[in-house]
This record gives sequence, C-alpha cells and structure tokens, in this order.
Amino acid sequence: MVRVLIVDDSAFMRNALTTMLVSDPEITVAGTARDGIEAIEKVKSVRPDIVTMDVEMPRMDGLTALRHIMEECPVPVVMVSSLTMDGAKVTLDALDIGAVDFIPKNLSDLSLNIVNIREILREKIKQLSKKGVARRRARPLGKAAPPPPPPARATGERRIGIVSIGTSTGGPKALQDIVPLLPKEFPVPVVIAQHMPANFTGPFAERLNQMSGVAVKEGENGELLRPGVVYIAPGRGHMRVLRQKGIETVIRISELKEDFIYRPSVDALMLSVAECFPGRALGVILTGMGNDGLKGLTVMKKTGCRIFAQDEDSCVVYGMPKAVVDAGLADKVMPIDEIAGEIVNAA
Repeated sequence: MVRVLIVDDSAFMRNALTTMLVSDPEITVAGTARDGIEAIEKVKSVRPDIVTMDVEMPRMDGLTALRHIMEECPVPVVMVSSLTMDGAKVTLDALDIGAVDFIPKNLSDLSLNIVNIREILREKIKQLSKKGVARRRARPLGKAAPPPPPPARATGERRIGIVSIGTSTGGPKALQDIVPLLPKEFPVPVVIAQHMPANFTGPFAERLNQMSGVAVKEGENGELLRPGVVYIAPGRGHMRVLRQKGIETVIRISELKEDFIYRPSVDALMLSVAECFPGRALGVILTGMGNDGLKGLTVMKKTGCRIFAQDEDSCVVYGMPKAVVDAGLADKVMPIDEIAGEIVNAA
C-alpha cells in the first residue's frame, strides 16, 4: 500500500487529489497539510511513502518546505505546479532541489479526459514511491567540463548525422547530466522529446543553455538543423525532422494531438529520424513511464541505427528504457553518468 501525504492550501485540490488517488486500492492518503510548516511536521509523524507538494502556500511555500524535507527527512516529492511560465521556473528549481516529478495544478485544463488523468496520476504515484529518494549531486548553473574528445574523424567518416533523445518522468535531471557534458563543437545536431507542458519547454531549454557549451533552444517550425545545437521539442506539439530538397534537414512542429498519448511524442520524433537518417542516427532512451519511443526506436533499429538505453538503477522510472531493452533494441545499457561520454564517442 502506497501512503501519500497531500500538501495544498486549497481544500478543493486536497479533495480532488484524494478522490483520484484513493480510487486505486493500492493507494491510501495517510494525511493532508495546508502549508509547508504542516507538511514538514506531517512528513516526520506520518512517514508517507510519497508527498504531493503545492508551490504557493501561506506561512511556508512549497520550495522552502521541500528543502527542509530533503535535508531532514528525505522522501519522494511530486510538485503540484501551475502551467504558467513562472510556474515552470519554480518547478524546475524544485526538481533541482530534489523533487522527483510534477503534476499540473489546473487538472481540468488538460487535453486528456479525467479518466486518463486519474490513471496517469495513480500510476505515477505508485512508480515514484517505489524508487525512493536518489542521492545525487546537484549540478549548478554554469558551463560543465565536457568529457575528453574522441579521436578526430573526417566528415565523410562520420558514423551518425544526428542524435535523438526521448525521455519523460525524471528526464529534466537526466538531461542535465548529459547535455552540459557535450562539447561546444559537437559535430551533429541533437533533437530531444521530453514530456512537458507547453510553458515548460522554453524555460527548460534556457536553463540547459546556461549550463552547456552547446547551444540549447526550443525547436521552431521550419528551422534548419545545425551541428552543435540541441533542439528541445516544444510542449505545445510534436516535433519531427524533415529532409528538404534531399540535402537540408528542418524541424516540423505539428500542434495537432494526432494518435499519440503524450505531446510532444518520442515516437513521432524517432520515426521521423529513422526516415531522414536511416542507419545514420543514434537513438537514446532515458527514464520515463510507459513505452513512448518503442515504435520509433524499433524502426530506427531496423534501418541500422544504434540505440542506447539508461539502466534501471539510475532511472527515476524504468519504464521507457525497459520497453526498449526488453524488445532487444538496445546496443548499450548504461548508467546516466556514462551516457554523455558514449554519445560523444559515437558521434
């Protein structure tokens, strides 16, 4: 039984989250709190398996409470965040402090129906509570030292033309352990699909850009792909790559939901990479729930592309990588701290 502590100053939100969570027989709400001070006390007395934490609360806000909890009584914390630009920045700060993931506060505004919202929330709570709190060194803002460069190769000898990365739950932290370690003159473009709301991907790209030697930006429709640039799929749509005039490769953004559960979709990105770079792409699948990316990476593998997967121990949720590993697609399975170096070597 997963024991949850719900922290929110809104009685409506406490009741809404409680109703959705206790509809699962494997979840119980062990307690509720109205602000950060109560949250710290309840974490110590109730000893929950996982906490949902509102950001803006009286007396003590969610970020301050999160810092105290991580220092005094570490437990997995999921932030309940507004889907605004300011909410995105605060949520990214919370992930840096130690929160494992976030859920949207304005649940009714999501494009998914309430049944899917409830199922995703319950599954997320159960998966994240199992992992516990990972002790990891926070990576400060600022340029990180890249790994040693691989032996120089002529352009004609280059084995890949693009790196494509897919991730979901736990992805922001994982990407901060990879992208800042890529050298400034990385020889190929990098495209990333991270499951995030529309207002989150821009601030996240800006944060990665501050930390990295490579340029990091949110992908734009019609933009020409350039070596040494990392493109984050915007949360408002699906990002694909498209070969133009047989030579140039550009980004295409579709804001239609299409037949995908998540937006941006990892599958949509990987399928387009397989078509544009058959046998000449590297696919990387990182921590995340479900199996988004499996279809796209299956096609990439059939064209001769190489596939890397994050290992179970370093994943926040071993779902997306597990699906790829179990399907026999992964050429290498490795911990998060080895992936940047392997990407550099592969390029």
